[in-house]
Amino acid sequence: MNKTRIAVAGAGYIGLAHIGVVQTDVSCVLSAIVDPSPAAVAVAAQAGVPLYASIEELLSKDRPDGLVLATPNALHVPQALQCIDARLPILLEKPIATTVAEGQKLVDAVERTGAKVLIGHHRAHSPIMAKAKQVIGSGQLGRLVTVMGSATFLKPDRYFDEGPWRREVGGGPILLNMIHEVHNLRMLCGDIVAVQAFSSNGTRGFAVEDTVAINLRFANGVLGSFMLSDTAACPRSWEQTSQENKAYPSYDDEDCYVIAGTNGSLSVPTMRLKTYPRPEDRSWWKPFEVGTVGLVRDDPLKHQMANFVAMVRGESDPLVTARDGLINLKITEAIAQAAQSGCVVELT
Repeated sequence: MNKTRIAVAGAGYIGLAHIGVVQTDVSCVLSAIVDPSPAAVAVAAQAGVPLYASIEELLSKDRPDGLVLATPNALHVPQALQCIDARLPILLEKPIATTVAEGQKLVDAVERTGAKVLIGHHRAHSPIMAKAKQVIGSGQLGRLVTVMGSATFLKPDRYFDEGPWRREVGGGPILLNMIHEVHNLRMLCGDIVAVQAFSSNGTRGFAVEDTVAINLRFANGVLGSFMLSDTAACPRSWEQTSQENKAYPSYDDEDCYVIAGTNGSLSVPTMRLKTYPRPEDRSWWKPFEVGTVGLVRDDPLKHQMANFVAMVRGESDPLVTARDGLINLKITEAIAQAAQSGCVVELT
């Protein structure tokens, strides 16, 4: 079988990660890099592929089978629409857009044309998430009741010195980090229909929030609570527990999600499972049967690329659709609105 030719637009941090994955995937080959910055010259030279300054130049000189868009957020929608017009399949990094209105415009175009678009919520491709979803779907936990989650971590001072915009409204953990969590929570517990939140900037004193307490209501009646903070010295975050991104230290005794039902609970990503052995005899006076769900940890970016290549070839649908990406953005914006207003925000 001929290898699928994949180009990557954007040679920044996440673009480099995609380039590395393409180079190690036996089903595809890196065909080109698109980036107008001087720094990209060395990246393309090291990869041994042509460098183009724009998508227009790429399409006119060396059209690939698929394109990864790992460019700045403000370029996501115009570049994605350009690729849709050119009938070029894309893997579009999240967020799908900078605003819900822009995202809706892109979703309308995707659904009108049947364009092949995968949104880069890479955690959706995590084997850990797949196993957790399987356990929940099996009914071992009984009827779902609640989910408790956290993304607590400490961003160093230099993070804000290098990007002063991160001190301002829109640069905080709600819009930068929570969108990752939203898709995971939707995968595990279903559609989110209402949110409520309290936020604080009391630790750093910046114009933007540093800590947020979030309540969630799901369509199936599940209730959730989530603690988000980028100033809390606590490793209960996906990066510091999943072991998927080796750039972060990881702790085997910590979890970032606990999903509880009427017959038991699952802690993720340690996959500790506690269930009542006799559903007809459940009580807090009765001991749980305790175990750990077996799984294989693997790089979700690798699985995401496999899904993209299969989508390009017409062998698979995208695991995360453009509409999924828009829903995730809507929920994230609703959390920001709830934190600002102090009111419950219903999602329609």
